[in-house]
Amino acid sequence: MTTESAPLHRDDLVAFFERAIRPGQTLIGTEQEKFGFVLEGDRRVPIDYPNHIGPLLELMRERFGWRVGYDKGLEGETVMLERDNASITLEPGGQFELSGAPLATVHETCAEFSNHFEELDAVAKELGLSFTTCGFHPFATLEQINWMPKGRYKVMRAYLPQHGARALDMMTRTCTVQANMDYGSEAECGRRLRTALAISPALTAAFANSPLYEGRVNGLQSNRNEVWEEVDPDRCGLPAFLFDEDFSFEKYIDWALATPMFFIKRDGAYIAHHRPFADFLAEGLVGPNGTRHRASFADWELHLSTLFPEVRIKPFIEVRGVDSVGSRFVCALPALLKGLLYDDASCQAAWELVGPYDHAGRMDLWRRGRRQGIHDPEILASARGLVALAREALDRMAVLDSKGRTEARFLDPLEASLEAGASPGDLAMQSIYESEGATAENFDARTPAGRDAAIRAFLFAGVEP
Repeated sequence: MTTESAPLHRDDLVAFFERAIRPGQTLIGTEQEKFGFVLEGDRRVPIDYPNHIGPLLELMRERFGWRVGYDKGLEGETVMLERDNASITLEPGGQFELSGAPLATVHETCAEFSNHFEELDAVAKELGLSFTTCGFHPFATLEQINWMPKGRYKVMRAYLPQHGARALDMMTRTCTVQANMDYGSEAECGRRLRTALAISPALTAAFANSPLYEGRVNGLQSNRNEVWEEVDPDRCGLPAFLFDEDFSFEKYIDWALATPMFFIKRDGAYIAHHRPFADFLAEGLVGPNGTRHRASFADWELHLSTLFPEVRIKPFIEVRGVDSVGSRFVCALPALLKGLLYDDASCQAAWELVGPYDHAGRMDLWRRGRRQGIHDPEILASARGLVALAREALDRMAVLDSKGRTEARFLDPLEASLEAGASPGDLAMQSIYESEGATAENFDARTPAGRDAAIRAFLFAGVEP
């Protein structure tokens, strides 16, 4: 493989994706982010690195066999753990992320996340911390969030606000669940990519779990998804070319080459560079100390990780437009996508179900998905249809657990919520209203009682207030 300093050519960029082609392989990788809170007396505030995250990572390492990862903080802090092809990393505002291993079945994925819950719950309780799973921070303002000591975030924090009014909200106050999928050919990558993009409005609505903005219900089903449209139009959203039926790696590469960079990484340090990658590929750059740097595979892979459409390839297909959800729903996302993308008949049926729109229509549907969610009859019908297709496919695949159940069982909570016409966020707020005797009009998570109610409603692990 090309080293960091070796020259890179366009043909290498195509080869990067071609090497990821694995005919017949259908692994699944799932990622989940959580917000952390410290509970000290009546205080309910976002966690910081030195007092909470640092000790938490150290306990995870000591107790459960995690190893310190390759990435380091600005002053050498531990910001990453690795174990068994999985990793724990930190988002800019301290969001705590498990990136699960690529696994053969959803049964294995769900067991992995159950184990993660047990480990995180044990150390969080010891440290007096709570972790919640929702798409947007339920009550903190931007100023109340503590930034993590990672070099890439320092560069992004300076660059992104020049391109989108809500870029810092995205970095610090949003959490997601993502699923990563294989492809067996260039054409199959295109089919799965555009189908996953086309179902984005239904996915956003079905998993919507961020109804609160700075403590109040503001009428959106997914405040997280609303933020993403005002981050950076160069690299976010639903790029129209990804819906084309003549998809090719070359077209994706052309888009990536034209997108401005954030940085390159040399000797563990991030060097800001905001020209399109095509310019860097052709000309290189001269760093602050006068050293000339040429584009490498490592630079290309890093650049691909800074492109943020709702679905991307890097080199697997990453579906990334869903709010973070708790244990009840987290396994439903990989199950749904396995059923829809890894079965050719279901993939085609899903495309036909949600495909007959021009790009303006898709953008409108995407906005409706986060604003009205499954309370939009058209989107609810699509979501129910997609779950039915996935269930049929998973039952056909007949991958059984020790009790003889197919992976379709992981769709049960999602199917039940859709039948009830209530998203995960709706269910959380219903529990708050019932426990607090509140309504959407008067509930306020900025009050002590309101904060505790919100933490309990979205609690994933750790101390219950």
